[in-house]
Amino acid sequence: MAAPIIISPATRDDAPLLFELVMALAEYENLAHDVIGSPEDLEKHLFGDSPKAHAIVARIDGAPAGFAIYFFNFSTFLMKPGIYLEDLFVLPGYRRRGIGTAIFQHLAQVALAKGCGRFEWSVLDWNQPAIDFYMSKGAVMLNDWRTCRVTGQSLEDLAINET
Repeated sequence: MAAPIIISPATRDDAPLLFELVMALAEYENLAHDVIGSPEDLEKHLFGDSPKAHAIVARIDGAPAGFAIYFFNFSTFLMKPGIYLEDLFVLPGYRRRGIGTAIFQHLAQVALAKGCGRFEWSVLDWNQPAIDFYMSKGAVMLNDWRTCRVTGQSLEDLAINET
């Protein structure tokens, strides 16, 4: 019999582990060069006085196998909150064991318990295994929407632009 998958909210003590998992995700996505934060940043923003997001950790036999970071947003048309999944990652050695499904099920339960009207995320267009997984869970690809982002100096310029 397979060991059970335990999904639990991350705690302050999990910040270093979460950072390691984020780095593993960044390496998988060939984006490790974009990681500029630290375990202390994660601790501050996930577990500080004013948390900005939530994290869960999936474990098998006590060993970390994956994680998800999510936050609540709001739909003006539904007039309800939603969950936005920022990142989900399962370590390669634990894939195809139902961990991603367990994380998705857990987040769907959180969404319903919090009265959310939707559960959304983004996926890299080259990540076909993830796209296939998401589609198998009932996801619909919103091809008419594009993600927009302002960061770094552009964000600073926007904040002070008087035009």
